[in-house]
Amino acid sequence: MRLPQARLDQVLDRFHEVEARMSAATDGVEIVRLSKEHAELKPVADAVQGLARARAEMADLEAMTADPEMAAMAQDELQMLGETLPGLEREVALLLAPRDADENASAVLEVRAGTGGDEAALFAGDLFRMYSRYASTRGWRVELDSATEGDAGGYKEIIATVTGDGVFGRLKFESGVHRVQRVPTTESQGRIHTSAATVAVLPEVEDVEIEIHDKDIRIDTFRASGSGGQHVNTTDSAVRITHLPTGIMVTSSEKSQHVNRDKAMKNLRVRLYDMQRQAKDLARSDTRKSQVGSGDRSERIRTYNYPQGRVSDHRINLTLHSLPQIMEGDIDPLLNALIAEDQAARLADLEAEFG
Repeated sequence: MRLPQARLDQVLDRFHEVEARMSAATDGVEIVRLSKEHAELKPVADAVQGLARARAEMADLEAMTADPEMAAMAQDELQMLGETLPGLEREVALLLAPRDADENASAVLEVRAGTGGDEAALFAGDLFRMYSRYASTRGWRVELDSATEGDAGGYKEIIATVTGDGVFGRLKFESGVHRVQRVPTTESQGRIHTSAATVAVLPEVEDVEIEIHDKDIRIDTFRASGSGGQHVNTTDSAVRITHLPTGIMVTSSEKSQHVNRDKAMKNLRVRLYDMQRQAKDLARSDTRKSQVGSGDRSERIRTYNYPQGRVSDHRINLTLHSLPQIMEGDIDPLLNALIAEDQAARLADLEAEFG
């Protein structure tokens, strides 16, 4: 893709403008805003400047080929530069392509048992363990918000906040229906059962403005049924908040009612913000519906087949025969393929924009 020089100049002009305004700014709020924009623009500006140097070097080398004494050396260097230039252009194109504004945000992870009774709850527990192990390998922190255990183990529902750099960008394509095919431990005839769990990954954005009026919420307290032992509440400290206009309900079941109220309000803001995101995604889908980024959480996205030891992602027709490793948290092969597919779609959008 030959990126227009005018578009590259526009990026550098804005970067230099932000730098100049930062050095002159005195208002704290403006300094914070400019610092954030500077941090976002710097990798783009660095890549654009690197590409500009490579293009300038290529022009110099092409001029040198007219000199008989320098032609052979120039041709060799031109060949090497010609092999690296497409990679530099692709890097810049990806940085310029439309991207999710919440890419670097932390996230709220929700896993719920679907069809399949006890086996679905057990599978929901397996999925949450998979994500928790993956988070550990990335250095992310997983903080449990609420959980309802299944009768035979696992979880009917478990909600946690995953905090770290780029959590949402890595996990956002996990939203959807995950299906499992395996022989339950209670199955005496060895028959394979199919059950499902749903996963939702919502961006947790600190500075988002979501207005919530007191008249629009109902707050209830109740005694939570925790996971046993020290986690069982002995007072009615758990909090449930219902947002009346939308019907969204959030809960938190720590021991402190004050902490629970704060957590539940935070989660309510996350969900209301996510509703806004989904509405925008739906509007954009009239133009182009990404193969992996539709956000349709009723869509069956993946099957985990235990007898054959394979995992299949139906959105990108990818099958991996490494189910044990994946369930232990080694999900980068899946995530990288999904991210690559999304990058290809974003590059296609950019190419269409440049004609």
